[in-house]
Amino acid sequence: MRHDARAPDEPWLPDLCRLPRLATMFGVAELAVLVVAFAPDGGAEWSTGRFLSASGFALWLAMTISVLLCASRAPLSRLPVVLGSVVAIAAASLVALAGAAMLYQVDALLGYALVPADVGIARFAFGSAALSALITAVVLRYLYAIDGWQAQVRASARAQADALQARIRPHFLFNSLNAIVGLVRRDPVVAEQALLDLSDLFRAALGAGESDSSLREEVELAERYLAIEGLRLGERLQVEWQREEPLPWDAPLPRLVLQPLVENAVLHGVARLQQGGTVEISLAVHDGLLRISIGNPAPAPRKGDDGSGARHAQRSIGDRLAYAFGARAGLTARHEEGYYRCEIRVPVMPDATT
Repeated sequence: MRHDARAPDEPWLPDLCRLPRLATMFGVAELAVLVVAFAPDGGAEWSTGRFLSASGFALWLAMTISVLLCASRAPLSRLPVVLGSVVAIAAASLVALAGAAMLYQVDALLGYALVPADVGIARFAFGSAALSALITAVVLRYLYAIDGWQAQVRASARAQADALQARIRPHFLFNSLNAIVGLVRRDPVVAEQALLDLSDLFRAALGAGESDSSLREEVELAERYLAIEGLRLGERLQVEWQREEPLPWDAPLPRLVLQPLVENAVLHGVARLQQGGTVEISLAVHDGLLRISIGNPAPAPRKGDDGSGARHAQRSIGDRLAYAFGARAGLTARHEEGYYRCEIRVPVMPDATT
């Protein structure tokens, strides 16, 4: 059955053209040789030469079958999953059957005695075919499950990115437009820039799940958001940027990972304080990690306000970072003595800081 998370035009047959997948095929083939060699069947003893020849034959079969399935991935994927799987396994069996029969004949003609004398050609050929069919079925099923899981993770990350589009709330739009309207006659230049900032912000939100961003774009987007909120909050909102150069300004980042955290700092922190406050944003690279820290004064949570919206955004951003960059990436947050701080961690290449 096709996994729901797969794209409709995505081949369902696992891609054996990739080196890690080929290594998996080799590993399982060699494991099968080890199992047969050490099985207590009371048959002929396995010499070093016999083990090496069996390993070479198994790896040759694994390579040949992998190349065949790699080349036929597209046409096989156009078949239903069950039928295509049967055809793929049958093709692997035929390759093994023909290869084993040829090896048997060559061994008999050259007199190497790599195949035991009491094993006939039919047993050797059909046994190799059956074992190859089993190995192919196991590997394909395993890789199919892995591909399905990865597709589900990608779909989840995309859904989380799409959900962030709704974080630019209608009341923010209305408040921003009202503030801009008040500036149109008094300061048309500032009003025009505010409209451009608002346009860029919504353009980024609408494209949250479509493509990656960069550190430079994320910082510029956060600056635009803060400029718009500055029209509404005035002197109550202060912003302090700390940039420890050199920084990897072109380093890729998932879109909308900084602006939602800055928005939380404003809405759940500064805007709820009568005297306002300062949002502190620092960027630095330490120990191969880009660290982006967002800190702000924050009042105690209101009664009945569990902060689930802010935590949901943080979990979503943390999950997207971990999916894109691995276990070293992520997001941490803490609240201490009226101050709230979030930190993004992203691995960077040693030569990425320019």
